[in-house]
Amino acid sequence: MRRCSMDKPSESTPVAIIDPTTSQPQPQTPEWFAQVVEPIVDPGQRVIDPHHHLWPPGGSLPYSLDDLHADTGSGHNIVKTMFVECGAAYDLDAPADRASLGETRFAAHNAALSASAEGSATIAGIVANVDLRLDNVDQLLDAHLEVAGDLLKGIRHSGARAVEPEAMMIAGSAPEGLYADPAFRRGVQRLGARGLTYDTWQYHHQVGEFIDLVDACPGTTMVLDHFSTPIGVGKFAGLLDEIFEQWAVDIADLATRANVVAKIGGLAMPDNGYSWHTAAKPATSDEFAAAQNRWYHHTIEAFGPSRCMFESNFPVDRFSISYPVLWNGLKKIAGQYSDSERDAMFYGTANRVYSL
Repeated sequence: MRRCSMDKPSESTPVAIIDPTTSQPQPQTPEWFAQVVEPIVDPGQRVIDPHHHLWPPGGSLPYSLDDLHADTGSGHNIVKTMFVECGAAYDLDAPADRASLGETRFAAHNAALSASAEGSATIAGIVANVDLRLDNVDQLLDAHLEVAGDLLKGIRHSGARAVEPEAMMIAGSAPEGLYADPAFRRGVQRLGARGLTYDTWQYHHQVGEFIDLVDACPGTTMVLDHFSTPIGVGKFAGLLDEIFEQWAVDIADLATRANVVAKIGGLAMPDNGYSWHTAAKPATSDEFAAAQNRWYHHTIEAFGPSRCMFESNFPVDRFSISYPVLWNGLKKIAGQYSDSERDAMFYGTANRVYSL
């Protein structure tokens, strides 16, 4: 299995169209996705996609503004989106602490282009990357604000640390003890003081560490990405039921902290263990909803719709499912909630939390 780095550019995804040994479309190709086409569920529901990435050609998982607009224009009423840092377009000639300004500049440029693209979703916010442990964190934030202006909504300095990276396609490599680092905590506190959010990506076995960080930074709005990424490969393969039991307790505990909100999505990554990325066909919305609804419903029950926002995590979740089918699945999961609750999770929470 090809492993991907989300931290620096790597080779592009292979694009062989037909597997000569099976005459089946290769996963992640247009021919593969074309096998699952569905009518759009509830096409009038307004949607903010609060979590997607962009990579230039040659990046980890090339995904351009044109690709994003093709996806957001594929039938659902996606009106705004949020770019989230992913190690794209770093300025490798800059000092290390300022290399990520290249990504913020790249995202701001694409946001400006999206604003002038009539009839397309607008990139309305950026979650950038800064090393929050550094003494000059305020100067770095000033530099990103100079580049992005009002588009800068928050910072993601992820805490994901894989315990078995060799078994994973996208292995987080945060240093051990990051959340407990006093310098890091000071940086997270500075975000709250400056009206910026803190996003993080982490794994299911790290929720307790995150709770300690949240308690140390009560003045900062904390955004938990991807349900704290339950892992279903390597030593965790076949253990999602067992993982769910402890995860559910941890998430309920985390949700008692009023400064935390949850992005609910990002469970179609290969490392989640559903294996759709190697299947003969991509996932359907019914398959997606049936396999994953318990993670969504538990989080919504714990946090409440006003603190939950559906996300696409594209193009990473595109390993398993197409954009329109993904949002169909999310709408099917949301079907049991009231109109106002659905509107909060598809639009209102993200709009409020990120001041879009």
